[in-house]
Amino acid sequence: MPKAKGKTRRQKFGYSVNRKRLNRNARRKAAPRIECSHIRHAWDHAKSVRQNLAEMGLAVDPNRAVPLRKRKVKAMEVDIEERPKELVRKPYVLNDLEAEASLPEKKGNTLSRDLIDYVRYMVENHGEDYKKRKMEVE
Repeated sequence: MPKAKGKTRRQKFGYSVNRKRLNRNARRKAAPRIECSHIRHAWDHAKSVRQNLAEMGLAVDPNRAVPLRKRKVKAMEVDIEERPKELVRKPYVLNDLEAEASLPEKKGNTLSRDLIDYVRYMVENHGEDYKKRKMEVE
């Protein structure tokens, strides 16, 4: 259907739109979906990845989480300055992950019920005699 003559307007720049907020929201919506439900529910979009994981008690970089000891120089007790431990505000995430990891693993590579019954039948009738099976097929 044709438009009425003289009713088309060119697009004007929206000065009242906050571009920073617009870009941030678009980036957040385009962020990948977190597969782990425990982490996804505790995630705070206003915070960075490092801050979120630190609050949950998880490490961003596994190489920095467990530092290697340097054997070259032994420091005096006075010189050792310990980093303040980061506060874990969401320990339930870590507890849920540990509980899920401690569950026994389910075996997924089992044979079908029909194949198990067939093998049991063949072993009961023929035992370990494989030639009998071969003759039966032919």
